[in-house]
Amino acid sequence: MRRRSTPIGWPRRDPRHYRFAIPNAVWEYQLRPAEFVIFSYLCYHSSTSEPTLKEIATGVHMTTDTMKKYLDSLRAKKLIGEDGTPVLKSKDKKFFTLPNEVFLLRLSPSAFVVYAYLLLIENRRTHTCHPSYNTIATATGLAKNTAMKSVSTLLEMGLIAVESSSYFDKRRMKWKGNNLYTILPVRSAVDTFHRQQLRQLELDTECYRTLQRQAEYDRRHPRVAPCATAVAEATPWPIPTVQAAVRPLNASVQGDDKEQDKGRWSLTRPPASHTAPQRRSGIFHRWSVLPPVGCPRWSE
Repeated sequence: MRRRSTPIGWPRRDPRHYRFAIPNAVWEYQLRPAEFVIFSYLCYHSSTSEPTLKEIATGVHMTTDTMKKYLDSLRAKKLIGEDGTPVLKSKDKKFFTLPNEVFLLRLSPSAFVVYAYLLLIENRRTHTCHPSYNTIATATGLAKNTAMKSVSTLLEMGLIAVESSSYFDKRRMKWKGNNLYTILPVRSAVDTFHRQQLRQLELDTECYRTLQRQAEYDRRHPRVAPCATAVAEATPWPIPTVQAAVRPLNASVQGDDKEQDKGRWSLTRPPASHTAPQRRSGIFHRWSVLPPVGCPRWSE
């Protein structure tokens, strides 16, 4: 029987080739999400050459100034040395592992911490766990709403699968239990993320080509507004000021108001030749213009 061998250049399925270890004691320090991401990246590079500040900032997707601030905080807590290597000392040598590809997914710091906590408490055989949102928030130092959003982000990225669970109490009443989280292989999530990036790159390229064609068409066929020439010829130069242009309009409006007031009073106030109606035997024998309802009576 022919014996199969691993091709040259392919790493063997040794956990040290595709995962890195983080001590369990790091959760006792209640690190902020950004500090936890930087500490994890330093643990990832602990077995290789010492990374530079620019490499760390690029790996954790932060600016150099922000990353320096968190590095100083980690040095103050004596989690890393002056050269940037992790120096966490703990009595027990327990640790959990994270996949190397986790830094390629551009996860937010809160989602990264939640993913690391789920890997910490998962069952190594079934790769499942069922903590509540309050437990996740307390362990990671996040708010409950932030923990829920981080779980939704991991679910969209394809890193975990979420199933609802229920249980029965002593009275045989059914209650909703904690969610059941299943840790999925990270390779499928990375492939999905790369496909999304390629799709977005294709869309951006097509948009850039469309803009270039539009610019070339505008250069060859300059477009002029149809009324631009007529307006330019009809408009005197220099253009009169706004005050000079508005003054005649205000005068005309005031004149119209005076004419309207004069006409209104001419309707409400009768001429001098008219007199008030006189009533004889219940019949008006002489008619005149009566004032409208609500208007003051005129003097005779």
